[in-house]
This record gives sequence, C-alpha cells and structure tokens, in this order.
Amino acid sequence: MAVSVPPEQRYSRTRISKQRRHWDGREFDEYIVATEGVGIYGETPEEYLCRMETLGELMAVLDTCTEAQRRRFLLYALDGLTLAEIGTVCGCSKVSVYESIDAVRKKFLKFFANYPNE
Repeated sequence: MAVSVPPEQRYSRTRISKQRRHWDGREFDEYIVATEGVGIYGETPEEYLCRMETLGELMAVLDTCTEAQRRRFLLYALDGLTLAEIGTVCGCSKVSVYESIDAVRKKFLKFFANYPNE
C-alpha cells in the first residue's frame, strides 16, 4: 500500500534538504555564493598575462584622453548610459558627449591599427 504524502509535507522535506549544511559547516546558499563564477576552468598564467597586458594597453589609451572624454566614454561603454543620460550627468549636450566618445573611439582604432594580427 503506497502512502500518499500531502503537498505541504513534500514542500517542507524539499526545503529541509535544500537547507542542509555543506561539508565545511556553511549553509548551502552561502556555499553557492562563495563559489559563484568559480568553475572547473582556471585561468592559466599565460591567459592572466595576456589579460593584464591588454588591460594595460587599454588604460594607456585612456590615459591619452582628457578627463571629460574618459568619463563620458566609461559612462557609455561600462555603465551603458545613453548620450542624453551622459549629457545630463555631465551637464553638457548630446553632441559634446558624442564628440568625446567618438574621439576616444578613434584613439582606440589608431592604437590597435598597429596590431593587425592580434
């Protein structure tokens, strides 16, 4: 004879199993947060070096820009703001924002034109 388990008991059993402690004593959810983004794949020393060189090159290009150009470009590229939003934040027109971002873009294109096969 099969015993039927009411849905509310099934839920509580599932909930209890999900709230189990991990082997090192942390809550299961804490373990997930602590290891989020950490997979089996690990960055090799060569990949790390390549990433750091690329970052250095990008920062070198940004260092050639004015403070206004750099700020507007980063608001656009990293924060995803629109030209109008950047204009509001910086207190300038959309045209000024566009010209700043375009100047930075041209500096990047000029810099990376020297690296055609990379």
